[in-house]
Amino acid sequence: MKTGLINLYICLIINLLFARTPDAVGENGVVVSSNEIASQIGIDVLKNGGNAIDAAIATGFALAVVHPGAGNIGGGGFMVIRLADGRVKTIDFRETSPAAAFRDMFLDDSLDVIPGKSWQTSWAAGVPGSVAGFGLAYEKYGSANWRDLVKPAVNLASNGFPLDYQNMMYFNHPYYQEYLSTDTESAKIFSKEEPFTLYQTFIQDDLGKTLERIANNGWAEFYNGKTASMIEKCMQRTDGLMTREDLKNYHAVVRNPISFNYRGYKVHSMPPASSGGITIAGILNQLENIDMDSLDYHSAQHIHFVAEAERRVYADRAEFMGDMDFVPVPIDKLISDEYANDRWKSVDTLMASKSEDISHGDIPFLESEETTHYSVVDKWGNAVSVTTTVNGWFGNGIVVDGAGFLLNNEMDDFSAKPGVPNAYGLIGNTANAIEPGKRMLSSMSPTIVETPDGELFLVLGSPGGSTIITTTAQVIMNVIDFDMNIEDAVESYRFHHQWLPDMIQFESGGFSLETIQALENRGHAIKYRGSIGEANCIQVEDGLIFGSADSRRNSSAVGY
Repeated sequence: MKTGLINLYICLIINLLFARTPDAVGENGVVVSSNEIASQIGIDVLKNGGNAIDAAIATGFALAVVHPGAGNIGGGGFMVIRLADGRVKTIDFRETSPAAAFRDMFLDDSLDVIPGKSWQTSWAAGVPGSVAGFGLAYEKYGSANWRDLVKPAVNLASNGFPLDYQNMMYFNHPYYQEYLSTDTESAKIFSKEEPFTLYQTFIQDDLGKTLERIANNGWAEFYNGKTASMIEKCMQRTDGLMTREDLKNYHAVVRNPISFNYRGYKVHSMPPASSGGITIAGILNQLENIDMDSLDYHSAQHIHFVAEAERRVYADRAEFMGDMDFVPVPIDKLISDEYANDRWKSVDTLMASKSEDISHGDIPFLESEETTHYSVVDKWGNAVSVTTTVNGWFGNGIVVDGAGFLLNNEMDDFSAKPGVPNAYGLIGNTANAIEPGKRMLSSMSPTIVETPDGELFLVLGSPGGSTIITTTAQVIMNVIDFDMNIEDAVESYRFHHQWLPDMIQFESGGFSLETIQALENRGHAIKYRGSIGEANCIQVEDGLIFGSADSRRNSSAVGY
């Protein structure tokens, strides 16, 4: 046997011995989400003949019940859909600012940002988009009965579900006990004299009734029916800005994806008001200037190059990106190889740049940690990547009167004042300034990757505020550049640079002291932190569907 063939067999055996086993493998479908109950509901839809879009809708409504900190009908998000015939579309159901919103609404008379006003008040709430987004996805691409997709969530809310460890810990945490007791309606659900206990049945009667109305009367009930009246009542009680007219005027939008090639693979992600697609393209396009095969994984040189690429695209994000229905976003330029190569010219091979010296690129033209992501693939090859959010964990802490769901605090994702960071340290400028009816800039990055032959390959995304983009990009690189399976790609330790503050953030315990010291010697500032993201992803290969549920949180992958 030739030496080369022997070496190939040895490599294959080593990969089998040391690669992590996927959390789920299916021939007919896989659902990966933040909660086992929700994932199973999605699989049940697939087993009953529904497609991936149907399963994504059912999973989304279930997460609104069993994952109340981030799953939601009071927030919004983005969806990337790849149909079995290869067509790719996205659905933008990002929240919009109320008609009464105005640019300086979170500033005092001295034009300083008022602490907390864009976070834990009714002024923080954008017009919710999740229900409309699910409704539009159903009308365009669904195949099952709408009521059958919402009814499992109705049953979970009305009959209750056993509290898992993660929910129990959040509910009992002193910070969230205080946060959720500020609003009288929220306190009725989440504030108890006795601590919540593991596996106790958690019932949400009002939410069940709201979901029942949506199941029986269709998604539009949320915007022009009894639920809309309840939101209006909540705004009156809390001196909020959102009106019945804002709800009536809300619409989700079908958009073309941001599509680009990375080392022969085709990547599809979200356009603005998501910054995800453009920013992922900017990172990966820059890194095509280096030979990843020459780098040791997570070596100082590898991390240095990735951090420098990230630094530059986040500077561009701050300057150029916003709701493209309101401001011109130079998409073609930002995702071009020419522009990426020009940005890469300023990267020193050895030494760190200083973010104060890095501005946005020269282009002539004139986000929450606590999101939730899930991925679905069906037996026909339809794939859906969905990221939704209420921004902060439990949103603004205000529950709609009698309706049982929390409102978002997405208005914090606007630039309250140019150059002043939001809750996640992200800087924004005039492109993301507050305007009536505008969608606030987001880092949510649901993404789908095809092989060089045009076949479905990866379904990706993550929560994590500003780290969503870098998490998604690193998972893509782990698979394509370092030949990892999806489980290894997701579970590998992550790092993050977002231009400002000028530092590389590392997941604690995953990087050697020698590597960290080498990076410091290059001029990089270092910060350790807890986990980064929750990348619930899918890989399709050799006729099988592999699901990876990120162990950083309470995720679940189910296949059949």
